Amino acid sequence: MIKTTIKVTGMACTMCEAHINEAVRNAFSVKKVKSSHSKGETVILSEEPLDEAALRKTIEVTGYTTGEMTSASYKKNGLFSFWKK
Repeated sequence: MIKTTIKVTGMACTMCEAHINEAVRNAFSVKKVKSSHSKGETVILSEEPLDEAALRKTIEVTGYTTGEMTSASYKKNGLFSFWKK
């Protein structure tokens, strides 16, 4: 799993977050997408790496500006993962 975080400016409310989330879901095969106007970022979980240029274009077409983007491997921890030593 890949976790992609991209800085997004111009979001002012939860409706702005919803616009970006919907645009990303429609353009890419993703497991989860969550935007935060207070943090100014969108976090995406996907099976495969996302095309950076296509992701930026998808978000910018909705009227927002993209900034720094990072991608890293992601492993979901289970509910009781804290018990493992």
